[in-house]
Amino acid sequence: MIDEFPRLNVHRLSGSETFTVAGQPAGFDLSSFWQWSSSDLVVNVVRGLLAEYLVAQALGLAGDVRDPWQPYDLKTPRGLTLEVKSCSYLQSWWQKKPSDIGFSIAETTAWSADTAAFVGGRQRQAHVYVFALLKHRDKRTLDPRDLDQWEFYLVPTKAVTDRCGSRKYLPMKGLLQLDPFRATYEGLAATVSRLEDEILASP
Repeated sequence: MIDEFPRLNVHRLSGSETFTVAGQPAGFDLSSFWQWSSSDLVVNVVRGLLAEYLVAQALGLAGDVRDPWQPYDLKTPRGLTLEVKSCSYLQSWWQKKPSDIGFSIAETTAWSADTAAFVGGRQRQAHVYVFALLKHRDKRTLDPRDLDQWEFYLVPTKAVTDRCGSRKYLPMKGLLQLDPFRATYEGLAATVSRLEDEILASP
């Protein structure tokens, strides 16, 4: 039996691909769409994707295409799974003061893109949380492309669950109480490798 509605096989695009109308170029390409939709790197929805991308780059995992249907964000070749959450003191909009920092740690139910069905019960899906903080506080010089403006806090999911139970939100104060592994962008790979050794070696 032929499956008429299989999961799409998504491949990496370059940005130079053109839109067409009646089989002819429409006068604009995919890169122009990306510029239009994603130039604000600070707005929450884009910053979250950017944080995930930065972690993927640091770990050498950004060569393929992001899969939004996995129950976790990233997976290393050794099998360690990562959930990336981001937050920032500064936002795109006008602010009275810097934003309070906090991250979602809500349990989720995994969904399979191969079967279009939920799998298992609610839980925290990855081995490790990577809390990515855009720490810069001066809007005049804010630039998420400057990797020195980011810092990363890594916590094994078991520690999050042991200390936080079923809580859905983790403020910065609570995160620091978890004794996270802190890393700069340049130190991310080594920190993840250390956690891999500890977590994957556990029975």
